[in-house]
Amino acid sequence: MNRFFFISYFLSRHFFVVLSLSLDDAPCLGCEDNARILCKDMKNGCALENEVDYPNVFFYHEDSEEMYVGGTNYVSKLNKFSLNATGQQCSTGACSNVITVIEKFQDSLFVCGTNGNKPRCWKLYSSVNNQPAEVMESYEGIGISPFMPTQNSISLTVEGDLYSAAPLDADGSFLQFRRKAGGRTSVWMYENWVTDPTFISASWVQRKDDPDNEKIYVFFREKNADTNPEADPWVSRVARVCKVDEGGSKRFFQNMWTTFLKARLVCGFPDESLYFTRLQDIHVVHADEWHDTRVYALFTSSWNSTAVCVYSIDMIEDVFETSTFKGYSNDIPTPRPGTCVRNSKSLPLATIDLVKNHPEMTDWVHPVHRTAPFYISNNNYIKIAVDRVQAAARADVLRSASIDRVAVYNRVLFCMEITALCLTPADSGKIHKVLEAGSKPFIISETQLSSRSPVQSIKLDSIKKKLVVGFSEKISAVDLQRCQDYNRSCQSCVLARDPYCSWTHSGCAPHVPGGIQDVLNGEISVCETGEVQQLNRTRREAVSAALAGTGTTHSVPLGVPFYLSCPIDSYHAVYTWEHGGQRSPCLQMQSQCLHLIPAMTEENYGNYKCVSEEKGFTNELKSYLLEKQIIPKLNTEIKLNTEILPAKWNDASAVVSQFWLSLGLSVASGVMGMT
Repeated sequence: MNRFFFISYFLSRHFFVVLSLSLDDAPCLGCEDNARILCKDMKNGCALENEVDYPNVFFYHEDSEEMYVGGTNYVSKLNKFSLNATGQQCSTGACSNVITVIEKFQDSLFVCGTNGNKPRCWKLYSSVNNQPAEVMESYEGIGISPFMPTQNSISLTVEGDLYSAAPLDADGSFLQFRRKAGGRTSVWMYENWVTDPTFISASWVQRKDDPDNEKIYVFFREKNADTNPEADPWVSRVARVCKVDEGGSKRFFQNMWTTFLKARLVCGFPDESLYFTRLQDIHVVHADEWHDTRVYALFTSSWNSTAVCVYSIDMIEDVFETSTFKGYSNDIPTPRPGTCVRNSKSLPLATIDLVKNHPEMTDWVHPVHRTAPFYISNNNYIKIAVDRVQAAARADVLRSASIDRVAVYNRVLFCMEITALCLTPADSGKIHKVLEAGSKPFIISETQLSSRSPVQSIKLDSIKKKLVVGFSEKISAVDLQRCQDYNRSCQSCVLARDPYCSWTHSGCAPHVPGGIQDVLNGEISVCETGEVQQLNRTRREAVSAALAGTGTTHSVPLGVPFYLSCPIDSYHAVYTWEHGGQRSPCLQMQSQCLHLIPAMTEENYGNYKCVSEEKGFTNELKSYLLEKQIIPKLNTEIKLNTEILPAKWNDASAVVSQFWLSLGLSVASGVMGMT
């Protein structure tokens, strides 16, 4: 429901403006299901050469400073985080197309594009001294790049081999996952294995001690073969193939995957048979031990909700290794279908025949949180990125937590591995940073990066702790370590529960061993040490000194409407105004907390404090002194300011139009009744 407020207020030189504000995007105060803080960083970014209406493609390695961004008729090489363009490639000639694939392939940069509905790929030399790159070789791109940028496609490079899924026909049909180029044999799927698939992602999970048993995992959704009207229209899947699979012999299944198996991904409430069935995005968090690799899957539903479910590769493997095969009731041949062997051409006919006719597992793949999704939201999320962070937590909390990797740094705090999620709502240029700690997710912050277009693509650099975000008009880089946002005190830092930050002698800073934090619960009691309290007092004195003389005393005449404001620094806190021993709720207006006085009386003069309270921590944000002022009679014409919104909020202002004030107060009282 739209909520608008209209307030006319007095400015210092006898003119007034009418302020109209929509509160659609403002989180409610004290609502812990919303983001705790809001940030704006819309100036950050490098403008693209031309705007696009489809996901832009970019490529980089975490150990490199180079980033390549693809668009229409060009690939730009960017300095990854200063985001200043340093050169341009493929700007003319045969490369005038929409770039859809950028990969490091063998010893070159491999670029593919639609090429006027005739997909083509190129190998490029790296540019030198900001000169355009030189095309080494050109290849047919069908099966690697789609014919049109709106068509589905994915790509992956593994040890010099290129895996891809892209339509083989111009109408977008005949879409399948294949190994297309490289040192190994080209192999592809049997045409009956999937039905109208949409491929989401492919990932290679390494096994350092057993490389011949490494798998490529493919995540996709497909049309449900069950035509029952009550059946879900989509089924989400994970499939796997062996890296060493070379296809069958010349006699049977030549150049076909001999190890392809698929299983259904379940995300929902199994006790109620209620599931999120439309897989939207995937992020795989790799681990040193392949068993510990986790898959974060983003799903949407028919009732306009989204969910995140978490799976372990170990549990996925267990389904593929132990489940029966759907529609097959005879003895399972040896070797078991899906087993990785060095010479797949020698597999017995019975094993390959079972893969050909019954590749689906009977058992479903359930998430780690089996009874319910890890995270559910009414936000229509479309992208997800996940980072693992070493964070601090209280010792007494960790004793009851099932955490594997725990190291003691002092007698108060432990260091633990925490997961931070970045989610992007559809139809907005926002990023939500979500904490996975304990049984309930926690939305740390919401960052507005663009007001012009929604997020189209994201890439995480877990080493530099940056999130690269693609829009139709620009590429932005978000610093995930925004500890300065909670630098007021130890309590502010701990309440943020940001795993990237902890309280140190330098204030709230990127986490270091021994830093003070409690990411599991945000309990401010960890700050109750003599050393921390002294540091807090020192910082408060510095803040008070910085705020001194900023004009918190206002002279206001009798009978004049007036308002006071203070900033909202946490949407999980409850805000009140204190005056004369009385407490009154604040009127939320975007990122400000207001106190409205319909008409100044003798009782309205004196001291006012804006106070926030969150989890037992009380913080004074603003204080004012209102003094009585006598206004001489003036014969001056009041002029109308044509601006609708001021550039910045004033601390306080008189209100002169009783008509607008009465309208504003009538709406305000309704909102205060709802909060």
